[in-house]
Amino acid sequence: MAEPVVRIPDAKVALSTASVYPESTATAFEIAARLGYDGVEVMVWNDPISQDIEALRRLSDHHEIPILAVHAPCLLITQRVWSSDPWVRLQRARSAAERLGASTVVVHPPFRWQRQYARDFVSGIWRMADETDIRFAVENMYPWRYRDREMLAYAPGWDPTDEDYRHFTIDLSHTATARTDTLAMIGRMGERLGHVHLADGKGSAKDEHLVPGRGDQPCAELLEGLAGSGFDGHVVIEVNTRRAMSNAEREADLAEALAFTRLHLASALRVPGQ
Repeated sequence: MAEPVVRIPDAKVALSTASVYPESTATAFEIAARLGYDGVEVMVWNDPISQDIEALRRLSDHHEIPILAVHAPCLLITQRVWSSDPWVRLQRARSAAERLGASTVVVHPPFRWQRQYARDFVSGIWRMADETDIRFAVENMYPWRYRDREMLAYAPGWDPTDEDYRHFTIDLSHTATARTDTLAMIGRMGERLGHVHLADGKGSAKDEHLVPGRGDQPCAELLEGLAGSGFDGHVVIEVNTRRAMSNAEREADLAEALAFTRLHLASALRVPGQ
């Protein structure tokens, strides 16, 4: 009778540099290497190192840890990073990914007030994806809420599965904030799910980015499903450690997130003859 064996999928587990904020991008590389992550996702934002391709290359070489993805500067606080033109920012993100050996650029849907950008976004993302081997993985967002009011801040919308994109990023903190059915959204993404931001949430109006397992999102179910589906993208730990009282507490949270992810990515399969 065949004995069960543990089989690990090809998906790599990366640390988002945003997970160490308010520490620096350089600190994220150091922690990722020390804890045993497979790579990093660079969040391009106001830290000058995150915008500097050569500085990022040196960090990657020094710590012997690859850059697997680049998160384009799409946040409210990064609207002038690299350029005030959102298409130029995406072109710079693609160039950074190509030069750094990353396979994926993560991008948010436009804000509603970016009218021209929003109007051309779907066709523009397809056009850019056709020009490169880099995956442009559009991320799910959420409605903005204040008390009993809800504002639709993104266009064409916060749920990218309403549109036709080649690749998606699923973010489980965002599904929690949106109070949507996470597994149903993953089902709609299907084989176009190319990238995962793993975090947890409890449905707060605030985007919580809890350590996986500390909220009510199906983090374990997602990972176990990826293990059985041949998923070949990256799983990126993108958690909030701003409340950590010390560097040791921050690293403990990031180590716990990594252990959770590796545990649930391992699927017990019965393989004949083994």
